[in-house]
Amino acid sequence: MADLSLEHIISSLVYGLIGMGLFVLTLFILEWIRPFPLEKKIVEENNTAVAIVVAAVIIALGMIYSSAIR
Repeated sequence: MADLSLEHIISSLVYGLIGMGLFVLTLFILEWIRPFPLEKKIVEENNTAVAIVVAAVIIALGMIYSSAIR
């Protein structure tokens, strides 16, 4: 079994918080650069294509940040 020390736990929490912060920041930037509000298109207008694009961006960002943190 791997040695789980306090240093490893703290570094995992720090990297997790950095990754989540970058993720949220990128989503805010995505919302800011769009010519239309994403929430309105997805919720009110039921635009499935926009929801799929946003989901793809979320998955891609998660993969990029995950590999960058390792």
